[in-house]
Amino acid sequence: MALNTIMIKGNFDIPLDFLHTKTPPLCGVDISASSVKIVELSEQADKKGYVLERYAIESLPKDAVSDGNINNLDAVSEGVRRAWKRLSTRIKNVSVALPAAAVISKKIMLPAGLREEDMEYQVESEANQYIPFALEEVNLDFQVIGPVATNPDEVEVLLAASRKANVEDRVAAVQMAGLKTIVVDVEPYAAESAFDQIRTQLPNGALDQCVALVDIGDNVMNVNILRNGTSVYTRDQQIGGAQLTQQIQSKFGLSAEEADAGKRNGGLPDNYESDVLMPFLENLATEVTRALQFFFTSTQYNEVSYIVLAGGCAALAGLDDVVATRTQVNSLVANPFAQMTLSSRIKARQLQVDAPALMIACGLALRRFDPS
Repeated sequence: MALNTIMIKGNFDIPLDFLHTKTPPLCGVDISASSVKIVELSEQADKKGYVLERYAIESLPKDAVSDGNINNLDAVSEGVRRAWKRLSTRIKNVSVALPAAAVISKKIMLPAGLREEDMEYQVESEANQYIPFALEEVNLDFQVIGPVATNPDEVEVLLAASRKANVEDRVAAVQMAGLKTIVVDVEPYAAESAFDQIRTQLPNGALDQCVALVDIGDNVMNVNILRNGTSVYTRDQQIGGAQLTQQIQSKFGLSAEEADAGKRNGGLPDNYESDVLMPFLENLATEVTRALQFFFTSTQYNEVSYIVLAGGCAALAGLDDVVATRTQVNSLVANPFAQMTLSSRIKARQLQVDAPALMIACGLALRRFDPS
């Protein structure tokens, strides 16, 4: 589907740009509650696929980012700087993303065939109804999705807005690290872009089937149900890897740092798996099941064909099996790089562990190849 892009002019400094616009070479930078993740992709010579050139993950101090908000700008900036240094790239242009909670999005209907300036005026008028802030306080962007199926005289338009402070914090963290923000995206949209690399791995591309993309971060599990690559339902639930870290601390009397290192690298007592890990995985699977039930009761759909597990917790051994058993739905661990070429710098075994946590960074890196 071709997407027409129009930018509202004059009421923001840095566009909230989730649109398909021509961009220079850039890296995708995902700033989450626990870490900074950077991905650099290139295009294959025949332009029929992508190459994973480099990636880096740097941990952030506890509470440097919480609820999607940057609380410690210096710490986040230093994390971005260290990750970029480890990346060993010359590219200084980056794309970043805002969490869904920081963005107001709304689909609106407008008359088809409007001139650019008329559409800008109409969108700004509509935005006043849905945004609980003065327009000069927000970054605003919109995307013409296409004709309304039931009325060819109208087009469907996706409106997105975020308070300038949310955008400026991420831009400032990147700038303080010596880099330049070219694109500001929204995390679910970036994850959906990366999911396109996974959908081709599913039988018949999961055509006309519902697929649950379950991203389990440090504190929040985001469930995004996609059908033919388009989101039809989203839900956040308060559970994540931080709870497992706390349970390890409590059970074995470790510091947060020791517990986190043990969770990632092993070396915990023999009863860790039976007493801590398996109950946590069962709890996660229960939450996924609850999310699917909410989806079934609030939409016209009654089936999910696949569950794709993403985020740092997705790499926990056995989670896909526990989720598949509890939900009775085919479950797999996300790897958006599975059909990409890997550069000689990439360690394939380590990538298997890291790939689920790199979904958003991968989607942001793919912005480099958006058509103009």
